[in-house]
Amino acid sequence: MFNLEQFIKKNVVFRDESLFKKDIDNHHDEILSRVEGKKVLVIGGAGSIGSSFIRAILPFKPETLVVVDINENGLAELTRDLRSTKGMYVPEDYVPYPMSFASITFEKMFRKRGGFDIVANFSAHKHVRSEKDVFSVEALIKNNVLDAKKLLDLLVEFPPEEYFCVSTDKAANPVNVMGASKRIMEDVIFAYSDKFPVKTARFANVAFSNGSLPAGFMARLAKLQPLSGPRDVRRYFVSPEESGQICLLSCILGNNREIFFPKLREEQMMTFDKIGIALLKEHGFEVAECSSEEEAIDRAEELKKGSNQYPVYFSESNTSGEKPYEEFFTDTESTDMERFEALGIITDKEIPDVKRVELLFKELEEEIEKDEVSKEMIVATMEKYLPNFKHIETGKSLDSKM
Repeated sequence: MFNLEQFIKKNVVFRDESLFKKDIDNHHDEILSRVEGKKVLVIGGAGSIGSSFIRAILPFKPETLVVVDINENGLAELTRDLRSTKGMYVPEDYVPYPMSFASITFEKMFRKRGGFDIVANFSAHKHVRSEKDVFSVEALIKNNVLDAKKLLDLLVEFPPEEYFCVSTDKAANPVNVMGASKRIMEDVIFAYSDKFPVKTARFANVAFSNGSLPAGFMARLAKLQPLSGPRDVRRYFVSPEESGQICLLSCILGNNREIFFPKLREEQMMTFDKIGIALLKEHGFEVAECSSEEEAIDRAEELKKGSNQYPVYFSESNTSGEKPYEEFFTDTESTDMERFEALGIITDKEIPDVKRVELLFKELEEEIEKDEVSKEMIVATMEKYLPNFKHIETGKSLDSKM
């Protein structure tokens, strides 16, 4: 029987043990002292990283766990999974709420509970694919930036002991709107860091996370459809388990205004075609390279007749905002590589110019309200705020491909 966890260890991250196990073990008692008996709110907790964070924090026995997510089915599966896992601690006060964290209903619930000790926000547009046109960019900006500020304003009234949210490796020298929005989000949360402690983490790709290309490979296999993807895009990967541990360590042990990232070497980068080919071989198929999407789709019909030749079409990347490699920090950022075994930290971040951040919000909100706003106008506003944002525009989005 195919075991995805073992496949990831063997073919994607190339390690049998979590990269962060030593750091978790070394700081176990400190984490326990900061989590046990506390009230925890996880926003976006039904997603891949949010649910992994929940599994990482529950062994440290919080008194309360409230999970908020717009994915009702995801919350149901999260609850079933937690309740079905041997030895998993689930607090008596565990409530999954299918609602938006930007809604009035959420605010009423939050106020009724009097806030939380630990707040972790995983709600975000995380895919470069989300950048298509002005409407998709507007939705991305609203979720990643504008609604995030609304949450922070609420937290000012009920300051948590810890606030954590996820950034991205694409925030370092961003070339797409998603990465730039996350870089702006870092400044937004740091603008509140004089009110309560804020921390974040720049992520590697989470192997086979919801909506990712490798997860798409699994879906294509189930439907006997061809595999397709870029052959020239190199990415760092962590396992689903490791993603939650990064967030736990960052949230609970990080200092105010610190940005965490996994210590991964450049030679550990993987390309998507290698993952797809390994997956097919694990399932007993031989790989049939095709020269176009059309050829791959035609040849996939033979799979339904029992063919062992699985068609793939891997090509050079030519879509907007696609960076050929990943980086976690820039030349101008200070780092601490000694505090943890497997985590690096971007330190010495200052509180950003709050007036400048507020002006950016005003400009973005005004543009979004215009009937004739364009994607280019929003990008120009973001580039004005982020001088190192060099948007890659090719006129093609990932939605034009398989």
